[in-house]
Amino acid sequence: MKMEVAHTYNYAFLDEGSKREIRRSVLKAVAIPGYQVPFASREMPIGRGWGTGGLQITLSLIGEKDTLKVIDQGHDDSVNAVSIKRLVETCSNVRATENSEEATIIQTRHRIPEIPLRQDQILVLQVPLPEPLRRVEAKEKDTKRLHAEMDYSSIWLRLYEDIVKWGKITIGADYPSMVNGRYIFNPSPIPRYDLLKLHQANGLFLFGAGREKKIYAIPPYTDVKPLEFDDYPFEVENFDGLTCQSCGSKDVFLDEIYDAETGKKRYQCSDTGYCQTKQNERGSFV
Repeated sequence: MKMEVAHTYNYAFLDEGSKREIRRSVLKAVAIPGYQVPFASREMPIGRGWGTGGLQITLSLIGEKDTLKVIDQGHDDSVNAVSIKRLVETCSNVRATENSEEATIIQTRHRIPEIPLRQDQILVLQVPLPEPLRRVEAKEKDTKRLHAEMDYSSIWLRLYEDIVKWGKITIGADYPSMVNGRYIFNPSPIPRYDLLKLHQANGLFLFGAGREKKIYAIPPYTDVKPLEFDDYPFEVENFDGLTCQSCGSKDVFLDEIYDAETGKKRYQCSDTGYCQTKQNERGSFV
């Protein structure tokens, strides 16, 4: 079966011309942090909106010496993560891992791993809505003009109206942030808790939107600042006093889980790979 696959598909599924085009777009995105670079998004064996943008970046960059980790909502074993990991493994023969520290390329949706990225690691995010101005401007040509003129008054107004209506900024994910003092970008649907991990990070963050056909990047050691007002500062989710029921970790992003029998609320690490590592260190992993 493996021989048949090897003769049927090109290495890493995409043809070499497509991989070169995507890598050129990635290089332009790295050169202009936060700028949305258009690219010719290819048809993939998964539906658009299920991670095709991130998958195309991963397949264009991966080599035989790489180690891959794929997570979805922090989970290594979700259907989306397992399907993408299986496809990349089949078409490239790279080794997959659930340990963030072993991976050279990490593809993810919704979460950034708890362990900070190193200089030799690349984090690829699957992005459903790359345009931060879409909620305030429907036309693509107008959003391009607003970015070019650095006219972000409408998105500031949106934050102000949120405060007037709710008394605070209620955006939980897709929180608009300024990159390198120039472009406002959409940090995928990651929670606010993860947003600060992008600021002056050691590793490279690449964002791929297959349906919207855009790629953008946060290079290492780049300023990423969430939008905030002087009297309404940016705040992250608060887990003070809470611990993971499995590994006992504090100061991590926690999921709420309700017991089906008792209805009691419990908390567990959202990053399952990190949680498993901590359980192994404590000798409590089953």
